[in-house]
Amino acid sequence: MRILGIDPGLRNMGWGVIDADGSRIRHVGNGVCHSVGDDLATRLLSLHQQLSDVMSQFHPEQAAVENTFVNKDAVGTLKLGQARGIALLVPAQAGLSVGEYAPNKVKKTVVGVGHADKRQVEHMVKLQLPGVEINGPDAADALAIAICHAHYTRPGTGLEAALKRASV
Repeated sequence: MRILGIDPGLRNMGWGVIDADGSRIRHVGNGVCHSVGDDLATRLLSLHQQLSDVMSQFHPEQAAVENTFVNKDAVGTLKLGQARGIALLVPAQAGLSVGEYAPNKVKKTVVGVGHADKRQVEHMVKLQLPGVEINGPDAADALAIAICHAHYTRPGTGLEAALKRASV
């Protein structure tokens, strides 16, 4: 299964693509979409176009996006939410299911600690994807989101599998 992980951001939207086969994962690609333009609409359009190009190049089967956290800056949070809308829209337009994960869940899954810092996340991504060259912290976060999604979508880990095990 090919998974696209997306770390939403209005200036820099990280993306990472992995192939998952059971518990085995393999790096396919990663990068950052940088918004261009002076107004919000133009910046969102540029992110949409760049992320659409990523979809066309890598043909993922599933996608995962990090949830937005609310901070003290309401305007900044709203703008981030709009960028997150692009991150959800592009895979949905391609007919993909999109998993959503809280930042602490991603960190707990990849690092083992829910409040890990960016350096720890990047280090653990490199350990799990040997030889990977990461194109910045946003791309590292996106790869971590893809790894988290792979972990939670493995056959035998969902609700259906749990109910089946409970009935035995």
